Amino acid sequence: MHNIFPDYHSAKVAVIGDIMLDRYFYGDVTRISPEAPVPVVQIKREECSPGGAANVAVNLVSLGVTTSLSGLVGDDADADQLQAQLSSINVACELYRSTTATTVKSRIMGGMQQFLRMDFESIFSDNDWAPLWARAQQNLVDADIIVLSDYNKGTLSNCQAVINYGAANNIPVVVDPKGSDFNRYAGATLLTPNLAEFITIVGPVDSEQDMAIKAQRLIKQLNIGSLLVTRSEKGMTLFRPDENPFHLPALTKEVADVTGAGDTVIATVAASLAAGANMETAVSLSNIAASNVVSKIGTNAITAPELELAFLNTQQSHGALSAEQLCLAVELAKKNGEKVVFTNGCFDILHAGHVAYLQQAKALGDRLIVAINSDESVTRIKGEGRPINSLERRLAVIEGLQSVNWVSCFEGDTPEELIAQLQPSILVKGGDYTEEQVVGREIVEGYGGEVRVMSMVTDCSTTDIINKAQS
Repeated sequence: MHNIFPDYHSAKVAVIGDIMLDRYFYGDVTRISPEAPVPVVQIKREECSPGGAANVAVNLVSLGVTTSLSGLVGDDADADQLQAQLSSINVACELYRSTTATTVKSRIMGGMQQFLRMDFESIFSDNDWAPLWARAQQNLVDADIIVLSDYNKGTLSNCQAVINYGAANNIPVVVDPKGSDFNRYAGATLLTPNLAEFITIVGPVDSEQDMAIKAQRLIKQLNIGSLLVTRSEKGMTLFRPDENPFHLPALTKEVADVTGAGDTVIATVAASLAAGANMETAVSLSNIAASNVVSKIGTNAITAPELELAFLNTQQSHGALSAEQLCLAVELAKKNGEKVVFTNGCFDILHAGHVAYLQQAKALGDRLIVAINSDESVTRIKGEGRPINSLERRLAVIEGLQSVNWVSCFEGDTPEELIAQLQPSILVKGGDYTEEQVVGREIVEGYGGEVRVMSMVTDCSTTDIINKAQS
């Protein structure tokens, strides 16, 4: 299995898009103004940070990615400040100075609450594109991936030129889109609209199925590789041509500030893809990264060590994982020197024998994975009338056991494919098997792993329980 958690230091990403300066004024609120019914914020300090496409670049650098940035700014002090801040963190900048002023967003913060945002902006002229594109191409020569960060400020007046360049040079182009016309992004590798932006294009969505249908329709219309819809408290959903949606729930319960969350998402996705990760891994990591930054006030970026730690903590607190998430969890556990134990079964009616053998299995290592047969798989193996308990209920019961770290399901009759993906240190089965009978034994022993058979609690089986209940 290849290294699933990416090595971001190997990646090179070029960002083109709308650059702005985020200015924060922090203070305390102790009274209401006598002039109007508004709070008075006593300003204590001021902070400035790169925003928009520049914040995407900051996020990339923070992860360890070699990063370049191209965009339009004004010929003013705000542009000077942006240039200095970006250069100080080694972002290779190609900034074209326009006669239009640099976009600035100022926020008034009282304690942990944003009271006011003031925007200073004008739309850049289409005439600025040609000199910008001439500069930008210098940053694209050795890029692994190109990011278009569109905030509808006029910088990306010719997205097709960049997308066509990427296609001609075999460089993926990922886009954070804006506006009511997504045709300008046709042919891109990935689009990452939020739910409101998605609805603006496809119309109202009244169900998950309706969303999937409209997403597939948009993918075909635009001839794009994938569509990632960020859905705030509902998480994010990845749509790909003729595939089932890949959904990830939101991880953050307490949201402090959503500023820059979209920048973090596309930066993490781009960085991960550029470092060789597959799309599911890239999206999973972006979901974790976004949950980290929205829990903090202000425009924030996440580092690679923070992302790894956040990922580990996330997996520890969410026992039921998809196969893709499980691969990530196991890879990180191995990198931390942990021994991973794997077992599987139907677990239709959990009994004392199951509990005892899972406790024995966990004692063999640091992490215990329990893979459970799908409902259809149980029916094929056990016959009509089985399972007694649905997959959802079986997952919930196993997840609640103290001995179990992660639980997942598989669709086939055996977990061989999952075992080959995960490559656990130890493969375990209950005592009604011999080692030679354990499915996946040859796979595990082939890479140097261990196969163990646990002792059984006598007079304890699911079949006996069912027969007794029916008698």
